[in-house]
Amino acid sequence: MMKSPNRSPRRSVTSVVLSLLPRYCFLAVAFTLPLHAQDAKSIVSAAVQRELQADREDHTAYQYRDHDVTPEHDTLFYTVETPQGTLRKKLEDHNRPLSPPERDADQQRINALLADSAAQARARKDASHDDNQAETMLRLLPQAYLWTVAGESNGVITLDFKPDPNFSPSSFEARVLSAMGGQITVDRKENRIRSIKGTLLDDVTFFLGIGGRLHKGGSFEVQRREIVPGHWQMTESKVHIGGHALFFKSIGSQEDEFRSDFKPSSAQTLQQANEILNQIR
Repeated sequence: MMKSPNRSPRRSVTSVVLSLLPRYCFLAVAFTLPLHAQDAKSIVSAAVQRELQADREDHTAYQYRDHDVTPEHDTLFYTVETPQGTLRKKLEDHNRPLSPPERDADQQRINALLADSAAQARARKDASHDDNQAETMLRLLPQAYLWTVAGESNGVITLDFKPDPNFSPSSFEARVLSAMGGQITVDRKENRIRSIKGTLLDDVTFFLGIGGRLHKGGSFEVQRREIVPGHWQMTESKVHIGGHALFFKSIGSQEDEFRSDFKPSSAQTLQQANEILNQIR
C-alpha cells in the first residue's frame, strides 16, 4: 500500500508524500487522546498523514515470496526490489515446481528484461503511475466518505465508511472510490492502516457506458503488517471487480496476491537482484 521506487511495478494500495514534520507530530499526539475525544474522520485523517509521512521517509528495499492467483494463473514468485526496479523469478506453477525447460524459459525472460533498458524504463514509469494513483486515492479517504467508529479491540480501531453525498469526484478514479462502502482498521499504537476493504455499492459507468462499466458488488481488500519494527508492508490483496474501464490498467481484474518471508534486500541494481534470484530454489 505504500509508495517506494523499489515497489513491484504492478499494484501495491497506498503511496507517497505530504505533511510537514511539526504537523505530523501534532497529529500523532492527537491520536493518543481517548477515543471519545476524537471523531472518526480525524482518526482516518491522522492515519493517512502518518502513511504518507512513512512513505516519504522509508525507502527500504525488500525481497519476499509473492503468490499471485488469477482465473488463468496460480504462480509463486520470488521478488527482489532495487532502486532500479523490481525483478521476479517464478518458483512454482499451480503448486508445482517448475520443470527444467520452464526454469530456462523464465530465466530467458529475466535476461531479456536485463538487456532491455526501454522495458525497464516502462516498468518504472508504470510503477510511478500506480504510486501516484495510490497516493491520490489515499488522500481522498477522509474527503470521499462519511466515517463512523465501529469499535476498538486489542489496540486496533475499526471504522466503517460510506459515500459522502456532498463529495464531488474530480477524476475517474475518484468516481470509483466515491461509489464504495466498506471498513478500515487502524493500529492505535503505531497509527498505521492495517487493512481496508470496500465494495462497489452501485454500477460505475463512464461516458454512458461507452468508456466502460464497473459492476455493483465488485470488491477489494488489502491487508498490511509491521514486518520489522517501524516498517509496514502489504501482505495480502484481493481484487474482484467485474466489468471494464478503458481508463484503468488494473481495475476490472480478478486477482489475489499474498506476500511473505520478507527480508531486507541488499541489491542496488537489477543485475545484483538477478544474482540473488539465482541462489533461490
